[in-house]
Amino acid sequence: MTAEVPPEQVAEALRDVARLGGFFALDTVAPAPFHERGGALRDGFADRARAVNDRFATAETRVGVSVAHLGLAARLWSPVLACALVHGIVPTMSGVEWSGDGTDLRLVGPRGRLAARLPSPLEAVLAEADGVLREVERGLTVKVAPGLLAGNSASALVGSAAQLLRTRPALRGPLTRLTRDLLDTGRLRGTGRITGPGPTFRRNSCCLYYRAPGGGKCGDCCLTP
Repeated sequence: MTAEVPPEQVAEALRDVARLGGFFALDTVAPAPFHERGGALRDGFADRARAVNDRFATAETRVGVSVAHLGLAARLWSPVLACALVHGIVPTMSGVEWSGDGTDLRLVGPRGRLAARLPSPLEAVLAEADGVLREVERGLTVKVAPGLLAGNSASALVGSAAQLLRTRPALRGPLTRLTRDLLDTGRLRGTGRITGPGPTFRRNSCCLYYRAPGGGKCGDCCLTP
């Protein structure tokens, strides 16, 4: 049997997990002519990174890139993780794009697959979140350490898992297993370690937020005592 899910079922699953708030919100829209659509993630990322630099009044371009990248990672991981665990659907994120001039995202022509019918649901979840993030990274014109980018993705994954657990505590078992397995897969392996049942995380890299004027160290930062 096919793993494909009807588009409306995918859209309904995304609408449901959007109620969790914050980074879980991912609007869906029907396919539209190219000139009416927002910019691709890769094309619009540089503008978001510059906006971060402007907001924090810092000229260090890699700070803007890293902080914008971390936020984007959270907006990718959150709906994918929630849909997979709450509805058993892995949304196809290749149609994701910026929604307007801010940092919100939308998914054009929602599609998805039933996790239970995939050869590797783990690899599918990784591809639809971290894989899309890596596509954005290929367009970066600012040099940022690969380990930092992988650490951002891992940090966003655990942050999304923690928020999902707070709202859906019955998911603790499968959520914990999936999060740990993802952290042991691909480039996420070696980015850090789970330190508590939150889940809490200690990463092996720093997102550079502390270098922005008025910035500080995140709770999972390797520089935090």
